[in-house]
Amino acid sequence: MDALELADYREAVARLYLSPGGLTEFRAGRDRLFTTHPQSPIPPAERATFSGVRYFPPSDEAVVEVALREKPGRLDLDTGGPDGVVRYERVGVLDTAWGPLSLWWIAAYGGGLFLPVRDGTSGRETYGGGRYLTDTVKGTHGRGVVLLDGGRVRLDFNYLYNPSCAYDSRWTCPLAPPENRLEAPIRAGELSYHTAGQSVAFHQGAVEAGLV
Repeated sequence: MDALELADYREAVARLYLSPGGLTEFRAGRDRLFTTHPQSPIPPAERATFSGVRYFPPSDEAVVEVALREKPGRLDLDTGGPDGVVRYERVGVLDTAWGPLSLWWIAAYGGGLFLPVRDGTSGRETYGGGRYLTDTVKGTHGRGVVLLDGGRVRLDFNYLYNPSCAYDSRWTCPLAPPENRLEAPIRAGELSYHTAGQSVAFHQGAVEAGLV
């Protein structure tokens, strides 16, 4: 049953994120999950030749600790799929060396932290719609976004990853709103899955969604 497979996949993602291994072990585990799990975002026809996710080299400069600046706000994103319009509440703003990024809370049953990023590499070296640093509804606890004492947050952009729609156009996903689009390139984390000349459709309404 697809629902049980999906539940198993999300559990596997959470176990991977909460595992004690470092970045190298994490990336190897993610490759295994993408290759073998029936709910992998990799299209079934491409799994036999899938050789692993491509990444920028690990970078110590991609790990930063910043204060979370309060700035109340709300964002409605059209997912373009059966979830319809999803509401996000801004937890605060993270002033990074690349520019400010809003950290969101998904205002739905259970809730979860969400940090989408579109930077200067998007559409060139990385997926054009941007990447995620965390989406805890899907089990991405810690690693990319770690809450510290004193209202500070550790961001590790080595864990930036593509949304499912970057691999296969059958998926739809909320992407970075205008305030999470940076001009500066963040050369860390996952590279684009498709090579030059290939394209994956993404939901334009989600890309262009703004603050309410």
